[in-house]
Amino acid sequence: MVDGRFERAAQHLWTACQQRSAYANLPAELAPRGVDEAYAIQDAYHRLATAARGPVAGWKIATTTRVMQELMGIDRPCGGAIFERTIHHTPARLRCADFVSLKIECEIAFRLAADLSRERMPYTPDSVLASIESVMPAFELIDDRHAVYKETRALSLIADNCWNAGVVLGGPARPPSQPELDTARGTLEISGRPVLHGNADGPLRALAWMANLVAGRGQQIRRGMVVITGSLIPTTAIAPGETAIFTVAGFGQARLDVL
Repeated sequence: MVDGRFERAAQHLWTACQQRSAYANLPAELAPRGVDEAYAIQDAYHRLATAARGPVAGWKIATTTRVMQELMGIDRPCGGAIFERTIHHTPARLRCADFVSLKIECEIAFRLAADLSRERMPYTPDSVLASIESVMPAFELIDDRHAVYKETRALSLIADNCWNAGVVLGGPARPPSQPELDTARGTLEISGRPVLHGNADGPLRALAWMANLVAGRGQQIRRGMVVITGSLIPTTAIAPGETAIFTVAGFGQARLDVL
């Protein structure tokens, strides 16, 4: 954009992140005027973040459920990037102090065996299945910086890379069938708390949606990248001294120790 508003908006968000400021929506003079502008600001944010976090190495989907969409005032999912240096492997040990307000989400992750390019659009759950190299249980690391969810505007959330602060990947399992994925069930155990349970909600549909979003913006999900597909279990806070174990029956588990 000629006036650089997207770049200024991205710098505003990146500075707030680096200063560990509480999350706030973009001010009116920088706020995106639609979904396309929100992703253009996110693209500029990615360019700023790569120096510290490494290149984009994966993608995430957010606000996949109707209740979260209603809470955020949007009628569709949102997507964001995962950076190379924020990808961790089980068993991971992370310091809570490295985050402002750490939350975890319990997701099914895919590693891609082939590029999902623009030429192959539109993607469907059936067409993306053949491009999966492996499936993994995963924690998404969310740093919402004490955001007030009911006051968070979806377009600002997109611009701020949907609060992604990394992932913890479990060990890889064989590429699954669609029925196996659609009926996958997960459990979350955190240091003596009651066990939480949840079911998958169309992870292949989420992967196809993300592939169409990224390719439609002139980029692509490349071979070797990781895509996480939405939480089976509600977003959960985790504190120093706690251990989280997320298990997906038939696909293994991910473990996170928080120091």
